[in-house]
Amino acid sequence: MAQLLTTADGRPLAEALAQAQAKSRRRAFLLVVPLLLFVLVSFVLPIGQMLHRSVYHDGFSANAPALVAWFAANPAGTEPDEAAFAALTEDLRGMQANRTAGEAGTRVNYILSESRSMFTRAAREAGDLVPPYRDAFEALDPRWVQPAVWQAMRSSSSAYTTDFYVVSADFQRADDGSLVRVPENRQIYIYLFVKTFLLSGLITLICLLIGFPVAHLLATLPMAKANLLMILVLLPFWTSLLVRTTSWMALLQGEGVINDLLVWIGAVAEDGRLRMINNQTGTIIVMTHILLPFMILPLYSVMRVIPPSYARAARSLGATSWTTFRRIYLPQTLPGIGAGSLLVFILAVGYYITPALVGGADGQLFSNMIAFHMDNSNWSMAAALSAMLLVGVLILYWLYDRLVGIDRLKLG
Repeated sequence: MAQLLTTADGRPLAEALAQAQAKSRRRAFLLVVPLLLFVLVSFVLPIGQMLHRSVYHDGFSANAPALVAWFAANPAGTEPDEAAFAALTEDLRGMQANRTAGEAGTRVNYILSESRSMFTRAAREAGDLVPPYRDAFEALDPRWVQPAVWQAMRSSSSAYTTDFYVVSADFQRADDGSLVRVPENRQIYIYLFVKTFLLSGLITLICLLIGFPVAHLLATLPMAKANLLMILVLLPFWTSLLVRTTSWMALLQGEGVINDLLVWIGAVAEDGRLRMINNQTGTIIVMTHILLPFMILPLYSVMRVIPPSYARAARSLGATSWTTFRRIYLPQTLPGIGAGSLLVFILAVGYYITPALVGGADGQLFSNMIAFHMDNSNWSMAAALSAMLLVGVLILYWLYDRLVGIDRLKLG
């Protein structure tokens, strides 16, 4: 019978190796624990809280228990009876005592506009209402007997709801609870969503067309000239984003530097100055300038390691300059093109400061709508819109991985 291998202290070798590997794994895990905690606290938890906020809002359900009970006892489509209006009266009196009518009305207002003022006024008058309550509410405000108001309150009666996603998709609930498209003049979210992705794609393409030759120059110029050009590429990173944006505002406005120069050289008439700000054009120009370095640097990191001998070999074998570029040089730059395009696109999708300053009403993006709802303390709506944006980016990321392969990315 073969003798088992042992260590110097007499332990079986297999057991000693297993213990050493386990100790090594524990040491490696302890080394990455700080990074894991940082990612958990700064990334995973905020996103989880955002996703939870997009489907949770108890502003109405927590302040209208009697009406919530009536909705639970009566199926959707049931016409509100005297008991329903009595429950509403009881809840409004409680809201007035607790000063929560505005909070409850705000929750309903997310579904049906102008609801908040109805709640605050009715709460002030609730102490003077007497039976029959339906007639009293109709005398107070005829909208209280409309089915749309009761459908909005029914939708708000649950703390967990998909209503914010319904509104984000430009839908609304009909009187019977079914989903219908909002009127065309109120369809804004899907339009902005598509517009944001199209503009981000256009900005990414422009950055690629401008950044590719610049990165090629960086990779092929002598070291002294390449260093000078690299300083010019990195210079925007040393300047505040707000400063760069406001500088472009001075350049692009009707009485700005560019228009003055065009008038001076006779390219445009004094009364024909170009409108390049507070519109979509301004957003594209300024965002292209801001995001261009994020395209150049990944391209440069790939191009600088491509041996020039490959191109010389192709030319010596009879290939034209175009064929050499298309079949030899370009395929080797694809990892940098993919990395730069993905980086620029994701940054462009989430930008909101630049469009807000130079875009005007025409140049606003989806992120500006998110910021608008956050400024108005509509956190659930902002979270739903953010979740839509996150899903859109993840889908594109997945498509890139399927078509190109995320392992081919090169950022440096």
